[in-house]
Amino acid sequence: MTDATQHIDAGEGDTVWVEEVSLIDSMPRWLAMGLLFVVAVGIWDLVTRMGWVSPIILPSPGETLADLIFVGRNLFTGGYMLEALWTTTQTVFWAFLIALGIGFLLGVLVGETKFGERAVLPYLVAIDTMPKVAFAPLFIAWLGFGISSKVALAAFIATFPIVVSTAAGLYAASESERMLFKAMGATRMQTLLRLKLPIGLPYMFTGLKIAAVGVMAGAITGEFLGGGKGFGALIRQSASQMDTPRVFALILYLSLLGLLLYFTVVWAQRRIVFWNKEERAGGLG
Repeated sequence: MTDATQHIDAGEGDTVWVEEVSLIDSMPRWLAMGLLFVVAVGIWDLVTRMGWVSPIILPSPGETLADLIFVGRNLFTGGYMLEALWTTTQTVFWAFLIALGIGFLLGVLVGETKFGERAVLPYLVAIDTMPKVAFAPLFIAWLGFGISSKVALAAFIATFPIVVSTAAGLYAASESERMLFKAMGATRMQTLLRLKLPIGLPYMFTGLKIAAVGVMAGAITGEFLGGGKGFGALIRQSASQMDTPRVFALILYLSLLGLLLYFTVVWAQRRIVFWNKEERAGGLG
């Protein structure tokens, strides 16, 4: 069912073009998401019932639901999983704040100075091309098995999207706008604060949304590899016991934490960059 466009003769030689919208495209988002969820779960249930995949690899929806209820009850009653979730939440929160601060400063350095563009940027690009998960043993060796090493790894992964988006945002102002500020006698700092930063905010929030996803991956990877008391450690323990339904349940609850952080950034973007209609229209951001 694809979109089509046809014309209708409106008289006096005028032609009105009417776009035909398919049933799927006109469907409300909540209904489309619900139908997709039902279809996905149905296929999942069929695959497990027919035995096409080993239950050790892919548990049934019923088994996963049972573990979702178990984990939820443990969290609600203040069990050991609540402490693990709180540890992971702290890791994600502090890592995101650190990545935001370092990423913004480096982005301004790269976007505003020749030294940053010529000397710092090549090193940042070289580091960004490296597999960042491989740095996990180094952070553990430097900072130990506590929360500090997990925060460092998660911040390290989340910093680069913020650097790139901040630098790109500072370049977004047109040459005519810069020349106008210069002709009006604005200082470099005034141009940065009153022209470049407001124009570059949509770019920066795009980087923050990418960083919100990356910081979750970094935190869980650090906990998975380096011990600790977070959800990543629980996933590692459940996987070692071949308890696949529990692994699925823990991952789904972690996704809720990731969505909370992501939509917090989206909420902040809509409050701060309220004038940018393109960012407000459609999509998740």
